[in-house]
Amino acid sequence: MRARAEADRMAPSRRSRRSIDDDLDDETDAREDLEEDEEETPRRRRRASHRSSDRDRPPPRRWRSPDDPDGEDEEPGVPPTWSGSGPRRRPPVFYRARDSLYFEPLVALAIIVVLLVSLYAYTSNWPPIYVVESNSMQHGSNDVVGLINTGDLVLAQKVAPSTIVPYVVGLATSFSTYGEYGDVILYHPNGAGATPVIHRALVYLVWDPTSSTYSAPQLDGLPCGNLPNAVYSTTGTPAGCGTTGLTGTLELYRIGWRAVNVSIDLSAPALGAHSGYVTMGDNNYVCSGPSGCIGTPDQTGTPYQISSLVETGWIIGVARGMLPWFGALKLLLEGHSSMVPPQSWQFMGLTIAGVILLAFGVHWALRAEGIESPIRKEEDEARRAKDDPDDEEDRGRGRRSSGSSLRAWGGETSDRDERSDADERPNAGRSVPRKSSRSDRRGRPPPKVRRADRHGRRPRDEDL
Repeated sequence: MRARAEADRMAPSRRSRRSIDDDLDDETDAREDLEEDEEETPRRRRRASHRSSDRDRPPPRRWRSPDDPDGEDEEPGVPPTWSGSGPRRRPPVFYRARDSLYFEPLVALAIIVVLLVSLYAYTSNWPPIYVVESNSMQHGSNDVVGLINTGDLVLAQKVAPSTIVPYVVGLATSFSTYGEYGDVILYHPNGAGATPVIHRALVYLVWDPTSSTYSAPQLDGLPCGNLPNAVYSTTGTPAGCGTTGLTGTLELYRIGWRAVNVSIDLSAPALGAHSGYVTMGDNNYVCSGPSGCIGTPDQTGTPYQISSLVETGWIIGVARGMLPWFGALKLLLEGHSSMVPPQSWQFMGLTIAGVILLAFGVHWALRAEGIESPIRKEEDEARRAKDDPDDEEDRGRGRRSSGSSLRAWGGETSDRDERSDADERPNAGRSVPRKSSRSDRRGRPPPKVRRADRHGRRPRDEDL
């Protein structure tokens, strides 16, 4: 009985001790809940402000095709947005011609066509350009820029016969082309369809079938005979200055860059008994002994006699412009490049290198911002990000870290920093229960606890 009475007496003390422990646990949980509420309140405010900023945005516009009369009018230059209903459609991307595999060949072909059409419009001849295959127009054995050399491309412009200027007329009027007086003409020898000849016209002779004689009206007024600086002389005429009824020899003095004399036998059957031009290459001369060098025209010269007097109908055109050196490639393919001067290959190589460098310079100059359409630019950036996602992610992290590197004094952060940090956390936007620990209560005053003694008696307030 005594033991039972003692147990009954101790039971209230045990119950009071359990109730005290429960009170302590409830008080601790309440404090932790209060602290969690205080920490969660700024986050809720930020989420609320973020949602309110989303509500302030204009509503997205729906997709509308050009055939839809009921749709809203879109702003020009702004791609439509997705309304969220139905399958999502890609923004329209304008097709670029240079994306095609045939773009470069077609551009090259177009350039060639435009170039040929332009040359034809300028020369009125087809073909408009010819390759110089011999050194008959060179001034020596070296390539001289600006003169006609072996391997040059010469434009043959069709002109009226009356506008052709021979050497003797150019000497009187100071008209020169390609380093000498007079025009350089391209003609078919004897009017046949053989390889054209490109030589300089010296003088035009008029055939008189009645008297079987020649006349040279272009020589009228020029110094002649034994006069100082005489340009010509004729045999069988008074003082050697006659220009009509010529049957003997016509002598031209100091012709060309070598200042050679040219002798034309007017009675030779090689002239052809018709009117035409006496022609000669600038480099066609023969030097023999003390008599010096003499010119060899195409009509009576030996060994360069290739045609009779050049009639106006045989003339293809007059040399008006040229593209130096590049005709040597054609001669190289045909196996006739032995006469091409060595300097021509060097000049052509330097020209090709300069053109390539210029093309690269133009290419890089045109790669400035704003050349392509914004839609195409966004698509290219998305494609690059898809091909190399790690690099794009590193760039994104760099932008985020650079934007949030500065913090407010005292550890306070801005709403933008908090949102960026919340985006990086995997559980952003959800409330995660926080476990309490002893470190969370570090620095707090210890709670006042009423504990019962071993007899079950609680201490009074004044004893605490």
